[in-house]
Amino acid sequence: MGYHEAVLLTESVEGLGIRPEGIYVDCTFGGGGHSRAILERLGPQGRLYAFDQDPAVRANLIDDPRFTWIELNFRHLSKGLRMHGVRSVDGILADFGVSSHQFDWAERGFSLRADGPLDMRMNPSAPRTAADVLAEADEAELRRIVETYAEIKPSGRLVRTLVQRRSSAPLTRTTELLELVAPLAPRGKEHQYAARVFQAFRIAVNDELGALSDLLEQTLEVLSSGGRLVCIAYHSLEDRMVKTLIREGRLGGEAERDAFGKRHMRFRSLSRKPIEPTAEEQERNPRSRSAKLRIAERIEAWI
Repeated sequence: MGYHEAVLLTESVEGLGIRPEGIYVDCTFGGGGHSRAILERLGPQGRLYAFDQDPAVRANLIDDPRFTWIELNFRHLSKGLRMHGVRSVDGILADFGVSSHQFDWAERGFSLRADGPLDMRMNPSAPRTAADVLAEADEAELRRIVETYAEIKPSGRLVRTLVQRRSSAPLTRTTELLELVAPLAPRGKEHQYAARVFQAFRIAVNDELGALSDLLEQTLEVLSSGGRLVCIAYHSLEDRMVKTLIREGRLGGEAERDAFGKRHMRFRSLSRKPIEPTAEEQERNPRSRSAKLRIAERIEAWI
């Protein structure tokens, strides 16, 4: 089963400003496309650490003494690096997209195009599947998942439909969920609506936004001065968090200010607007269409 083509490959790797002797992190190894491009620019003393919690990536690991795979969710960035004696790095790259390997493998339950179990776990050893969440979450939790992660409002009709269905029989297959939500979609937008519902439960199962929050906060301690943060987001929830960290220097609230009203800046944006794939890349790789790349440099300044 193949992995997806690395999205915004040239733009993201160039955004790292790689020094041949530097230490870099690929937070989302997947098929290894970004990692291989980084290694091509590293010298003999350079080092690359790649995180991925999915054991299926073993088939793609790179035989290179400069490369180390850390089998952890990227929310454990600091811990994983400390395990290898690393306290600071020169660049961090994270591509938050779900790989084609995961989408196309029906048994993983991510795809709308093939029947499979309602699983959706990025880490197959995690305890709860999407079927578990659909069966166990109360109405308030279902409403929060749908409204927050799918951004479907009002959510009452969808939540009632889910609750009524599970009272008679559990939802266990992707096709069952797809058939259930299809009649609720606005005319002509059935696919987009279903994709957002699937996205919502995938995010909930994997605590994706919680993991992203943990990762972004740890970049502040792990990135050395002048180090680069390169993030590729695929929906507004992710992109908003990345944008906020770069602009405010933290995820909650506005930037810290001193007694004179100067803002504590901890990143300098190197991309005035998010960088998007070219029309050629979008045509070649349709899954890149929603990608937004942001690049920032780690600083400490009061402005």
